[in-house]
Amino acid sequence: MKILPLFAFIMLAGLWGCQAQNNTKGYEDIDVTVFKQKMQEQNIVLLDVRTPEEIAQGKIEGAAELDFRSPNFEAEVDKLDKNKTYLIYCRSGNRSGQTCKMMAEKGFTSLYNLEGGILAWKGN
Repeated sequence: MKILPLFAFIMLAGLWGCQAQNNTKGYEDIDVTVFKQKMQEQNIVLLDVRTPEEIAQGKIEGAAELDFRSPNFEAEVDKLDKNKTYLIYCRSGNRSGQTCKMMAEKGFTSLYNLEGGILAWKGN
């Protein structure tokens, strides 16, 4: 009967390891539905990291703009409040994912990347 507690411990350790592995990324990729739900929360910043030319074609209402390709992009990120929750998007989810990664490395703790970017948003 000692096998059952040992088995339970191994399973819990495995689950904990998987959870810890997910947290090492420092941000979460979320779909359009969850992104929209998060937009209703308090203390959030909606951040569009596309170029001005891309933004001119339309953006999500209320989004702050911060051009990922700008030479002072990282310096602008450094000015942001680390205590807020950031919902970040770009065209396809690539640049916003890179932004989330960089921000996590800088100590931001509440970061969400829109999977599929504004293309997914418009397609929803």
